[in-house]
Amino acid sequence: MRLTTRTNLAMRTLMFCAANPDRIVRKREIALACNASENHLAQVIHLLAQTGYLRTLRGRTGGLMLGCSAATITVGAVFRQFEACLPFAECFSSTDCTCPLVGACRLKATLATALEGFYAGLDAVTLEDLMRDNTGLLRLLSLG
Repeated sequence: MRLTTRTNLAMRTLMFCAANPDRIVRKREIALACNASENHLAQVIHLLAQTGYLRTLRGRTGGLMLGCSAATITVGAVFRQFEACLPFAECFSSTDCTCPLVGACRLKATLATALEGFYAGLDAVTLEDLMRDNTGLLRLLSLG
């Protein structure tokens, strides 16, 4: 299993904003700190803002900040937002499944149970948990 670039950037963006809670940050600052493309970040920021995880401000003095408390943002919820639209395996797709074993195979049920456990583990971790007492991460992401 491998996370998509968008999910990875979403978590990096949220951690950057959490590391700089008292200021409006700019996309360029996140891109530099997280070694990311500004174009990719723009798409991720848009999705995070649509769900309320980020608040964006337009204009010359604009930028972004967390849209809600870091304590209320679970890693599982963010991962679901970005990963749920991608079927884990071909048999999870209701439209593109061409597997001839789908009617008799038990692998799909096994994978579904494993995915539930994976997300349950991520649901137990908040953005605040990732940041709390993490001086190394704060040193890397804080703007000053």
